[in-house]
Parts: sequence; structure tokens; C-alpha cells
Amino acid sequence: MTPSLEVRDLGKSIDREPVLHDVAFAAEAGSITAIVGPSGCGKTTLLRLIAGFEKPDSGTIALAGRVVSGAPWVPAHRRSVGYVAQDGALFPHASVGANIGFGLPRRERTRSKIAELLEMVSLDASYAARRPDQLSGGQQQRVALARALAREPEIMLLDEPFSALDAGLRAATRRIVAEVLSKAGITTILVTHDQPEALSFADRVAVMRQGRLAQIGTPDEIYTRPVDVPTAQFIGDAVVMSAQIQGETAHCALGEVSVGATSVQGAGRIMLRPEQIELNTEGTGVPGVVVGVEYLGSETMVDIRLEAGVDAVEEQRVTVRRFGAGSIVAGDRVHSRVLGPAVAYPLD
Repeated sequence: MTPSLEVRDLGKSIDREPVLHDVAFAAEAGSITAIVGPSGCGKTTLLRLIAGFEKPDSGTIALAGRVVSGAPWVPAHRRSVGYVAQDGALFPHASVGANIGFGLPRRERTRSKIAELLEMVSLDASYAARRPDQLSGGQQQRVALARALAREPEIMLLDEPFSALDAGLRAATRRIVAEVLSKAGITTILVTHDQPEALSFADRVAVMRQGRLAQIGTPDEIYTRPVDVPTAQFIGDAVVMSAQIQGETAHCALGEVSVGATSVQGAGRIMLRPEQIELNTEGTGVPGVVVGVEYLGSETMVDIRLEAGVDAVEEQRVTVRRFGAGSIVAGDRVHSRVLGPAVAYPLD
């Protein structure tokens, strides 16, 4: 089956500074792909190239098997692409209905059609008469999505559309948008720097670093089996420590930890997620002292100085995530044990 979007060896420089290097990936029809990375990594430039706002220096972009980035060049308005910007980019002087109608052919700008599009994004038809400044941030983003959906695009591009919303509104708006796009079966590319957003919103996640795709895979693959330490540390909290790896076992400051089948042997590093380290006060596991506690409501981050461990040659500190309320305070003696396997990496 031909991918809905296929990017091959895409390169782009701005003011002679390379921004993208040989970026390649494909998105199947109806899928949602999140492109995540730190500011300046090139993710928004990539989105603009797909939209047709800019031309690549090298490589190709194909939509439903049709190359749109070569010769002849296919401009943005002739690509079946919807685009929702970070701030929604609604026309402030126009009503909601007029904003949505802008994306429709003149003959289709009817009350019933606009009401239908508002219903798609979970807004009542009465909102058509309001101005953008009479809406909440989440409502404005849903109107922007309705305007983009009016064109019946094959691909929807979302450029950090939830970043200006507060936490509660952001989560609710994200759920509504994901449901709308999934129901419509529209191939979607989301650009974000928010790791939890990428993991919860998308079927596949692409991690960008310095203009290159470091890894692309399912949210579970990206979180549990990151390709390298920088990717692991970007995509979530990570405990990284030195280890001696023999077979499928790593000997480290946390004792003997399973790493599964791995080609890494001898001196290396392992990565664990903080929730993989279990604390207890009954003496089971590696002893340590709590040196800091950060309360985050539903969870607590506990900083521990380990006192001993198999093959430990220097002081080791780890941060552990505990869910729910807890009574651990700085100065408490605790014991740590690892749940599940770590990921092994060679030394740099």
C-alpha cells in the first residue's frame, strides 16, 4: 500500500546553516505521527516543507504517491494538506462561521455545513456567530481545526497546536482533536517538544536531534527501548549508570540487573526509567539514604545516594519515581531494587 506521506532524504539549509540532514520516513493512511525534539532541531522546518511553504534543497516529498517537491513544484494551495498553527491563526475581525467558511468553496458556505464542521470538533452551532476573542484558547484551536477540516485534506499538519493552553485544557483539547482526526481517518503529523504529548497522541513517534531523525517507532518502543542515551534522556526521565555487562546481566551500583539479549558486553552503560526502581524500608535490595524529595502531587521524585552495590567503585545517586502519597523524607534509610530489564548501551 502506498504511504499517505513519504519523505526521502530531505535536506534544508537556512542562511547557509544546515537545518535538516537526510530526513526520511513514511506515514500510512489514517495514522498519527508525532515529531518530537528540542527547540531548533528542525521539526517545524520539516512541517513547513511538507506543507509546501518552503522548498527543500534536496530529497523528495510524496503525497499519496505523487511527488510534490520536485519539478514541477506543487504549491501549498494545490496540496491536499490542512495546517493548524500554534496560535490557531484565526482572523480576529471575522466570526467563527466566517473563519470556518474561509476553507470552503463559496457555494458550500452554508449554515448547515458550518454547523456540521463545528459539531465535528465538539462545538455547538451557536458558536458560529461568536468572534475569536469570545472563545477560550481550546475553543479557538478547535475552530482552527474545523477550518482546516473544511478543505477535506488527505493530511493534517499540527504545529504545536496545544502549547499555549494550560495543562487541563491542553489534555482535554488534545483528546478531542485526536478523536476527530481518528474518526475522519486523516493522516496526521504533529510537531511538538512535549514528550508525554507525543507518546499519548500518536501511533508512531519520531525523535529529532540536530536536524536528523534519531529514532522512529511506536510510543512503547521509543520509551522502553530508546536507540541511544541522548534519546532516552530526552523522551523521559532516565537513570543512566555505568555497568559491567556479562551475557544478559549488568553488574552495577544497583546490583545485578537484567538487560536481556544484547550485543553490548564488558564496560558499558545501562538505562532504567525511575518507575522501575522500587523502594522499601524492610532491607530488601541495595541500601541508600534519601537526600531529597520533590512532591509533584500524584507522584513524588525521590533522590537517593546509594551506599553500596555490586562492583560499585564510587558514590552513585539515583532518582526514583513513587506514585501516590508517601511518608519518605530526606535522611531516611531505604533499600532499592530494580523491576524489569534495563537497556544496555556501549560506552561513547
